[in-house]
Amino acid sequence: MKVCIVGAGAIGGFIGTRLALEGSARVSALARGTTLVALRDHGWRLLEGEAMLQAPLALASDDAAELGAQDLVIVALKSPSLPRLAPSLTPLFDADTIVLPAMNGVPWWFGSGIPALGSHPLESVDPGGRIAACIPIRHVVGCVVHASAAVREPGIASHRMGRGLIVGEPGGGDSARVRSLAAFLTRAGFEVTRSERIRYDIWYKLWGNMTMNPVSALTGATTDRLQADDLVREFCSAAMREAAAVGAHIGCDVRESPEERHAVTRKLGAFKTSMLQDVEASRPIELDALVGAVREIAARVGVATPNIDALFGLTRLFGRVRRLYPQE
Repeated sequence: MKVCIVGAGAIGGFIGTRLALEGSARVSALARGTTLVALRDHGWRLLEGEAMLQAPLALASDDAAELGAQDLVIVALKSPSLPRLAPSLTPLFDADTIVLPAMNGVPWWFGSGIPALGSHPLESVDPGGRIAACIPIRHVVGCVVHASAAVREPGIASHRMGRGLIVGEPGGGDSARVRSLAAFLTRAGFEVTRSERIRYDIWYKLWGNMTMNPVSALTGATTDRLQADDLVREFCSAAMREAAAVGAHIGCDVRESPEERHAVTRKLGAFKTSMLQDVEASRPIELDALVGAVREIAARVGVATPNIDALFGLTRLFGRVRRLYPQE
């Protein structure tokens, strides 16, 4: 089996190393810069606690044509970079290639097949439909990652907690390819759930983290401090209630209350969200996939989202001032 990790950063390095250690696949990487150099010199490396795990790398390149067609392509990029990179990925695909997006927020394919959203791609996550044109939905198996990882240095991922992966067909239901993929990922040590409603699973995770991420970026606070502030927590709850109302129009009904979800977050203790980590590292923020897409979907189904709008506007300006979000 030929597997390629596109984006060998925190999550990509975590998944790539575990798959290479499993031993039944040739795991390559599409990378660049210092990460590419480190992968070529040392192979896959992952810190699990104090233990450094290493695994052989089949091939690393910044040119997809050099890697060739794959059986499985795991896209672990930050969402802002995918529209630009997508056209260069086509040499990785043949007729049966599976594309597994291990990414935050609403993916580019999310709106396809939902009548209430119309036929046009979501501009917030797929401007001009460029990604969908390069990665047709027939290749996609949806994915939700429940794991926390970071980049210790280029080419070294550090796993913090969680090994959960939820996988499922974009259109719902079950399939032989999802069952086979789930078995492969399970053998590599992941806690895999096969879902017949992967869109709901994506929306549910988004409902829980679409507020914590940008609010932590704005304030610099860890999640425990956000949870402890009554005014901040209620603002997040108001935005979550709006997102739940949006979800009800697209078949993604969230039955929990915001307070129930906050209780789950509190159990995780003090941690920095991925967006706060991006701000601290001066990396582009994934605002569109986490918040902008919710606003766009809300507008298409006719749901007012004043709190989400405020959150988006404040974080967008914050990002523009720091050149972490595209200028007007």
